[in-house]
Amino acid sequence: MSAAVKYTLGRIGLFVVVVAALWPTGMNVFLKLMLALVFSAAASFFLLRTWRDEMAEEMAAAAERRRADKERLRSALAGDDQPDGEAPGERR
Repeated sequence: MSAAVKYTLGRIGLFVVVVAALWPTGMNVFLKLMLALVFSAAASFFLLRTWRDEMAEEMAAAAERRRADKERLRSALAGDDQPDGEAPGERR
């Protein structure tokens, strides 16, 4: 399972746990949901740090791969990527 999926499910799980903890109180439903959102975000900052770091590393690696592929494509389109010393425009 990817780190992004784990982190997202963890955030949703924390939100559900906080909503369940606040449900028996006599507050307005909208207020309960807003407090659950704030408290679960704060809790995830500390409790889900490793999953967030893993997700950031995966995203950085994917961005680096996309950048490398883009540079490789640009050089191939510019004709800089010729196999075995073949001159541009020359075919075998």
